[in-house]
Amino acid sequence: MKINIFTNNDAMENRPMNNAVRTIVFLMIGMLALPALGQDTDIRESVVKIFSTTRPPDPTRPWTKGSRRDVSGSGVVISNNRILTNAHVVRYAREVFVQPNNSSDKLPASIVAIAPGIDLAILKLEDESFFDTHPAALFSSDLPEVGQSLSAFGYPIGGDAMSITEGIVSRIEYSGYYQGTLGLRIQIDAPINPGNSGGPAFADDKVIGLVFSGIPDAQNIGYLIPVQEIRAFLDDIEDGNYQGRPRLFVPLQTLENPALRKKLGIESGMSGLVVTNTKNAESVFKKWDVVTAIGDKDIDNAGMISIEQNLRVDFRYMVPLLAHDNLVPITVWRNRELVEIQVPVSAQRDMLLKYLGNSYPSYFIYGPLVFTPVYADHLDWLGRALPLFIARDSPFIYRRYELLDEPGEQMVLLSSKLFSNRIAKGYDPGPFPILQSVNGHDITSLEQLVRLLRALEDEFVIFEWADRGVETLVFERDQIERATEEILEDNGVRSQFSDDLKDAWNNPQ
Repeated sequence: MKINIFTNNDAMENRPMNNAVRTIVFLMIGMLALPALGQDTDIRESVVKIFSTTRPPDPTRPWTKGSRRDVSGSGVVISNNRILTNAHVVRYAREVFVQPNNSSDKLPASIVAIAPGIDLAILKLEDESFFDTHPAALFSSDLPEVGQSLSAFGYPIGGDAMSITEGIVSRIEYSGYYQGTLGLRIQIDAPINPGNSGGPAFADDKVIGLVFSGIPDAQNIGYLIPVQEIRAFLDDIEDGNYQGRPRLFVPLQTLENPALRKKLGIESGMSGLVVTNTKNAESVFKKWDVVTAIGDKDIDNAGMISIEQNLRVDFRYMVPLLAHDNLVPITVWRNRELVEIQVPVSAQRDMLLKYLGNSYPSYFIYGPLVFTPVYADHLDWLGRALPLFIARDSPFIYRRYELLDEPGEQMVLLSSKLFSNRIAKGYDPGPFPILQSVNGHDITSLEQLVRLLRALEDEFVIFEWADRGVETLVFERDQIERATEEILEDNGVRSQFSDDLKDAWNNPQ
């Protein structure tokens, strides 16, 4: 099921009449029945509109930023004079402004913390006097119940005034967010549209979650980031850095097949998940281990556990709750007996391809060539080129989910067409090949490439590629080094390399 941010659901089309009437009636009586933060405080004063001007990366021109995009969303005032919103509302923002309810003022803001994976961000205002009249919303301490009524506040497209829609909690599950992040997620049926992102949903006068996405082809299916995930994010950033919640990285399969159960000697009534591949699993697991429980929670044959309010969720929900010193207690059926083991967990894995987060890509320009590391973001950026990568047997395909072999390892990509210059006459390596070697030296990172080329004294520079069928490029070293400055000037490129490569260029040894 594909989930998109900035959805464009039509709130009324093909919706049963009783639901339409319910929404209209709610809006009509909203002024009389709005819940309050305190005795005299309207919760609308805690909801704001957010404007941002973003410049995302340009994967084919990593020395510059992409085209300007104007984005609007919603946010909510929280404790310690902060505003909470979605990461995708302010990611790569050059400017951020906050507009209070019933006001034309746009107050300058800055990003304090951002976590694109869980889609949360914190803003602060230059003028904190705003918070004297706009108090923090109250958070619920518990998960809502399925079927519980809620109200979604925000500023969707179609008007300037605050929108308030009502609905119910349809489902609560532990599922994927973005960039491999997992967490609890609340499904709602309240109509939401572009601009609602980052707005709060209230139940019983308290925030139960933050709107973050919807499904464009489904009617009135939206999603909230629940308060439990928000609190974990806020706790995480207290030291100024976001790490992410601990996760368990091990491939598992279900235990439903009778032959599999017989082979493993599984007793009647026992359930769990089977470890069949330990190549990238934590070393404490052994092949054919059956994971039967996490803490005191029994795991069923689909990997689910029961938690509060009779909810069934993926057992991995318990990992960050039970983690202590980066260890989680897990019970396995091993050699026909139950064994409790302490399993290492971590927020991140040392993957070959890493996400940029809210950063811009590193790059290095050498003559007509532009190099950049391959990031996990390239999986989205270059998705349309997958047939080409497959045809060329590119490492982009078969190495994209590998772990690091050594610290700092990267694949290095030719990120754009060759700059026009006479020394490139007759060359056409095609789009996005992976660099294999320079003058016979295997390339393991962009930094290593920069140091190698800076120290090179050979007469010729020879670039060879890991992709099948990509032509080898040979240049005279003196010519390509002289051409670099000319190419930078002709194309308006201010720097030959990104700031993180200055030391590699100035101190190549």
